[in-house]
Amino acid sequence: MTANLSSTKARAALRTSARASAELLLILLMLAVSLWVLGRMWSVVWPLVIGLLLTTLTWPPTRFLLRRGWKPALAASTVTVLFLLVAAGVVALIAVPVASQSGELTDGVVDGVQKVREWAAGPPLNIGDAQIDKAFDSAVSRAQDGLGSMVGAVVTGVSTVVNGLVTGVLALFLMFFFLKDGPRFLPWLARQLPGRLSTDVPTVAARGWDTLGSFVRSQAAVGLIDAVLIGLGLWILGVPLVLPLAVLTFVSAFVPIIGAFFAGFVAVLIALVSNGLMDALIVLAIIVVVQQLEGNVFQPMIQSRGLGLHAAVVLLAVTLGGSLAGIVGSLLAVPVAALIAVIWNYMREQLQEPSQDPGTAEPETGIATPS
Repeated sequence: MTANLSSTKARAALRTSARASAELLLILLMLAVSLWVLGRMWSVVWPLVIGLLLTTLTWPPTRFLLRRGWKPALAASTVTVLFLLVAAGVVALIAVPVASQSGELTDGVVDGVQKVREWAAGPPLNIGDAQIDKAFDSAVSRAQDGLGSMVGAVVTGVSTVVNGLVTGVLALFLMFFFLKDGPRFLPWLARQLPGRLSTDVPTVAARGWDTLGSFVRSQAAVGLIDAVLIGLGLWILGVPLVLPLAVLTFVSAFVPIIGAFFAGFVAVLIALVSNGLMDALIVLAIIVVVQQLEGNVFQPMIQSRGLGLHAAVVLLAVTLGGSLAGIVGSLLAVPVAALIAVIWNYMREQLQEPSQDPGTAEPETGIATPS
């Protein structure tokens, strides 16, 4: 009897495992098909994503104008024009210093190479000039051999710039329409969906929008604080390209963890080339202190529990996104992970058994019953 019972349990466990495995394979297959379709539609999806991210930044002033009685079209147009002016000003602030200080930076690179060469020629390396010249000639030869591929890369880069401009224009138009018609989207969506979907989908969409807005605005605030503090330190030390480096620090804040390392590396490299080793070490110390303040003070205060993601999940998401889709994947990894968490939490809420206390006839719904 015991053997029969054990074999019955074993067969039941195997059937359950097989069914769970088949369902998991089906989910993975659907996910793979969805990613393939997403890749085929990327030229449309990417402007849509950028438009949504920009809308989360520009929605607060639009909402402020709407509450003051402005028409939706007028409020959206005003905010869009102001956004374009601010973006053009930021681009000008980056381009002008870079153009004016490019010669100084080039001279600094040459001087830095010469210093490295003199250091390598002395103890303890004692590398002779002949060896250095040989290595330099070999590097020049390789660069000349790769000239054709460099030209191809330039052509590809021009094409990428054109595609980026088209994507930017589409994203701006989408941002305008989202600002103008966004409040009417969820009621319209609820009317189009049947049954319970008319409640579930708009609810998840509203929570996802709140989460996305929390992520973008909090990262913008943290990035602005980092850019101001690091930029102030670079300005005090007299490091060139302070404004472009500060803007790079701000933009890199939207790629958590990895972006901070990249922006810090660039700032230290510029300080090393232009100001020397001591100032580069001071810049490194400033960046480390600011990053510690960001991780332990600024980010917890600003973000609070807006995303509900552990730091390890953020790191793994950024790593996975970067390996799958490069810079774009790193940029979108955290908001996508946060949206997945929103969907999962809502599904878990719906699948939980309603808890009823003894003597309670029906669970609380928040809806008053007629007396």
